[in-house]
Amino acid sequence: MELRQLEHFVAVAEEQHFTRAAERLAVSQSGLSASVRALEQELRTPLFSRTTRTVRLTEAGRALLVEAERTLAGARAARDAVDAVRGLLRGTLTVGVEQCVAGVSPARLLAAFHREHPQMELRLRQEGTSSLLDGVAGGRLDLAFAATVGPAEWRGELVPLAREPMVLLCAAGHPFAGRAEVGWEELPGASFIDFHPDWGPRRAADEAFAAAGVRRTVGLEVNDVHSLLELVQEGLGIAVVPHHFSRKPEAARLVAVELTGAHRPVYESVVVLPGARSLSPGARALMRLVREDPVREPAGNDAGQEPAGQDAGREPAGQDAGRAWLRG
Repeated sequence: MELRQLEHFVAVAEEQHFTRAAERLAVSQSGLSASVRALEQELRTPLFSRTTRTVRLTEAGRALLVEAERTLAGARAARDAVDAVRGLLRGTLTVGVEQCVAGVSPARLLAAFHREHPQMELRLRQEGTSSLLDGVAGGRLDLAFAATVGPAEWRGELVPLAREPMVLLCAAGHPFAGRAEVGWEELPGASFIDFHPDWGPRRAADEAFAAAGVRRTVGLEVNDVHSLLELVQEGLGIAVVPHHFSRKPEAARLVAVELTGAHRPVYESVVVLPGARSLSPGARALMRLVREDPVREPAGNDAGQEPAGQDAGREPAGQDAGRAWLRG
């Protein structure tokens, strides 16, 4: 079994198509097919279920994929470590990111990294937090910027970025819009808009509702912040979101209201690392930039104190409450 064969296998598994995988690897389709067949013959089992239209992993293929990704990541790390000793930083740095992390700008960090290490290839994957954890654990990602990850869920290293309250966001015409605060007991029966379950803000909101003992139904699920804010603006529901959402330009006409009660929902952004011993040289260099970032807000600070929804003559809803939450 050769690394080249594992690279071919992983490419087909990810693309679910031999032609696209061959184009991605810049090899002939016949050569790619022969490489995969040789691997199947060596393992004495089919790795893919093939039809004229689809290519799917078999159970054996799914088992191999986990180990193949880990093996390839180890090989890359070995090459990168040798280059680092020689004073070079080459290879590939693959970073995962949630779309809603606070306390840091992944785009700015990657730009700074590219300026310092132009020989390294950068790859970025935007996924939900659960997928990001799987990616770091399996070696598919060198590190990830994620949200709402607890020590029980991740045994590697977690570097805190920001911690902020979650607030209720509603349209200006909603009955809650004129309120400074809303209790959990008032929320059953309301129409909610939220992200799909794997995204960090949804995970944080689900945990908050569970802790408060309140059941809710999410009627409208989205995959991006802008769609969520637009749906709230149209009065199709309310949303429980990280406080910094209320500072976005698209939220200028929305109102942020504090959630009160024994449980105060929290949204935390972190960097997920595989552990010091398995951290690649590229990941180490990026983490140095994270820690040296002069504009990064310290963990524990609210990543935004200017919620949306100003009424004439009144400070934006939830602003004083957000500051009090941080002081408390």
